[in-house]
Amino acid sequence: MITSGGTGGFDPVGTTRDAGSFEWDVDAPILYALGVGAGTEELAFTTENSSGIDQAVLPTFPVVMRSPGYKLHIGDHPLSSVLHGEQFVELNSPLPTSGKVRITERVVSLFDKGKDAHTTVESELISAQTGQRLATTRSTIVVRGAGGFGGERGDSAVWERPEREPDNKVSFLTREDLALLYRLSGDRNPLHSDPTVAAAAGFPVPILHGLCTFGIAGRALLSSVCGNDVNRFKSMGGRFSRPVFPGQQLDTYIWFTPDGAVFQVRVGDVVVFDHGTMTTQ
Repeated sequence: MITSGGTGGFDPVGTTRDAGSFEWDVDAPILYALGVGAGTEELAFTTENSSGIDQAVLPTFPVVMRSPGYKLHIGDHPLSSVLHGEQFVELNSPLPTSGKVRITERVVSLFDKGKDAHTTVESELISAQTGQRLATTRSTIVVRGAGGFGGERGDSAVWERPEREPDNKVSFLTREDLALLYRLSGDRNPLHSDPTVAAAAGFPVPILHGLCTFGIAGRALLSSVCGNDVNRFKSMGGRFSRPVFPGQQLDTYIWFTPDGAVFQVRVGDVVVFDHGTMTTQ
């Protein structure tokens, strides 16, 4: 549950809680894969019974592993003031096609950025069957207008785009109804489906989920850096910088590094996901 005992109504740094469990069958990873645009060329992720192909799970699937009662650690601040700032996922091993995890959440940081507040929550996803950690996710939430409480500002992350042409560019044209499909993996925020809500927020049409963009970038990295081998994919993360509209083309620019890659996602010349890093096993 959300508490109001922290600074400015936030849960205090170091707060840990049992966040329930998440259980899935073979259909859930398929629905997620379809929701991030995978299709007939990625049958390992979009089917469970294709001849000669073993079903696999996209490495970014843990970002939807939340209990039905999931709530943000933002105290009594309205959801209308909340933006998704950054996202990170790290895998301990490839994910099973079905299973159950217990979820433990911890507030990692709370920074006062002046006008806004940034809080980061880390989730440990522990297999209910084996007791082993399957994955770790970290989400940074920006709460607009909640800064100025006198807290630490925090250091800015160091990230530089290589001064050379990208080693690869992977482009995916998104479907105009992609947000309607992605929302079936759990995020029913009407900002992504209801034209009236989108208009009230200042958008001409409902926007694509940020985590859908994240999953599309994950597909690009899995293909380009790992040759679609989920055993090689260790982690990825970065910063959301601009909204994406369904129907737009997402271009993932990739620069290879000794331990993986750095990347950006753009729509035309506009960077929509920045500070991207990816590591391999």
